[in-house]
Amino acid sequence: MGLVDALLEIAKESHCADLSLFRQLLQDAAEQQRSLIRGALDSKLVDESEFLRGVSHWLDIPWWNEPITTVAGPLRELVPARTALRYHVLPLQQDENGLWVAFYDPFDLLGRQALASSIRSPILYAMATRAQIVQALRQGYGVGAETFEAILEGRSADVMTLDVRQETNVLDLDDSEASVVKFVNQILREALEQRATDIHVEPLQEDLRIRYRIDGVLHEVPVPPNISVLQASVISRLKIMAHLDIAERRLPQDGRINLELDGLPIDVRVATIPSVAGESISLRLLGQERFTFERLGLDEQAQARIKNLLSMPNGIVLLTGPTGCGKSTTLYTFLSQLNTRERRIVTIEDPVEYKLPGVIQIAVKPEIDLTFANGLRSILRGDPNVIMVGEMRDRETAEIAIRGALTGHLVFSTLHTNDAIGGITRLIDMQIEPFLVANAVRAFIAQRLVRVLCQRCKRSANYAGSYLKQLGFPLEHASKIKAAAGCDHCRHTGYEGRAAIFEICLISPRLQDLITQGKQASILRALAVEEGMTPLRTYGWSKVVSGLTTVEEVVRVTAADLEMIDE
Repeated sequence: MGLVDALLEIAKESHCADLSLFRQLLQDAAEQQRSLIRGALDSKLVDESEFLRGVSHWLDIPWWNEPITTVAGPLRELVPARTALRYHVLPLQQDENGLWVAFYDPFDLLGRQALASSIRSPILYAMATRAQIVQALRQGYGVGAETFEAILEGRSADVMTLDVRQETNVLDLDDSEASVVKFVNQILREALEQRATDIHVEPLQEDLRIRYRIDGVLHEVPVPPNISVLQASVISRLKIMAHLDIAERRLPQDGRINLELDGLPIDVRVATIPSVAGESISLRLLGQERFTFERLGLDEQAQARIKNLLSMPNGIVLLTGPTGCGKSTTLYTFLSQLNTRERRIVTIEDPVEYKLPGVIQIAVKPEIDLTFANGLRSILRGDPNVIMVGEMRDRETAEIAIRGALTGHLVFSTLHTNDAIGGITRLIDMQIEPFLVANAVRAFIAQRLVRVLCQRCKRSANYAGSYLKQLGFPLEHASKIKAAAGCDHCRHTGYEGRAAIFEICLISPRLQDLITQGKQASILRALAVEEGMTPLRTYGWSKVVSGLTTVEEVVRVTAADLEMIDE
């Protein structure tokens, strides 16, 4: 039996989703002399653990059943980082029989030869899943460890230098030269592979900390020991990529980096902050997003309400919520839906996060007096149909936007408030006349982002009825609640991705009357709910019932954290 046929038989026993496609992928990998095991796992047609267990049984290689978390310090010194990370071989433990090493590709002879050449003791092999091995290698050696190791070996003093003329922002090049350039590229590439939205490079007193924000939560990234020796070089490299002044370390700076990963453009917004321990750099990773209603995850009622708002010829639609709740993505989705040849759309933003073809976008530049208010005045003279103002920060901007809405323009903007009704109070606090708010604004839309349950490991959950009743959860749906478990696929967080929950307050004639009369927010909110507004938490419960997210996530983004109570 040939290797392809044997792997095909194992895939069949592992409940392969499409055997004919799997066979074709294996044959293509064999013809191109690529790893068959990697091709099988990359296909996503087989369960990784089940398939690799079948391979280990077929080849009579032990399967490592004990938990794999990291690499012990002595083993890191025994197996070089470049060997472990390049060939995905993981040192597990050393006993009287030799060194136990985990791998997932038993046909990678180069990896076994490289390991044997660097280790004098006997090597005992065991198989484990690729996800376990990769995660443990990252945790044990740290991001970019093989490049860092080569740099410290001091092959030459100039590996630390940064020659701008030779630099490239393409992350998928096979750079064999160990350098700070390659080290920084590895940090960026890993962040993109892990779906991070932000990277924070933070100098500490005697260390350098790197953190990724994934699904709205910060995760500290393991880094090689003594990485602080590269602190100045890493910071300088990032500043050069963003076209910032590397000599200026006392003042904050802003810039952008245009990256390319596997042929796809990635826009990175860069901000430096001078601290007592050194410069801290934050990078916001902005991919080429597709702005569609499907991506927002709106239910039918919410989608119908928003489409009705977008069909209006004039008025203001305001999105409310804290920083990082997805307001910009929602605004860009609205503009994408309205972006036709018949409409002239102009935006003023701080900064321009995504570039929309066919839309005229202006970046705020306070240093030359191009503020929201001044830019908005010019936009109104430019015959627009639709206007988007990044944020209503002051009375002047709000008044000009309202004037635009009352003179026949459809205006979109954002406010930082806790809920939809809070937008009304905020505008009035900015000394906007209540009758102008009532007549110019068509809707206030509050939103939050909740983490989405990992579909591979989510489990059923039991909660005390009294706890759910206290939260306002519909008790008749308690049996449908799911909880986060955690697996290799989701980095043991139990979540993968985020989804939005909304609160849409339409300004009806009755609500206009109450706003004009200056009624309290609680009265306005009660009427809005009576007229069909679904509160944020109630909208969130619908996502819990559908198995998309958890009770804890909805509570986290709509109120103070509460502990789960088991029955």
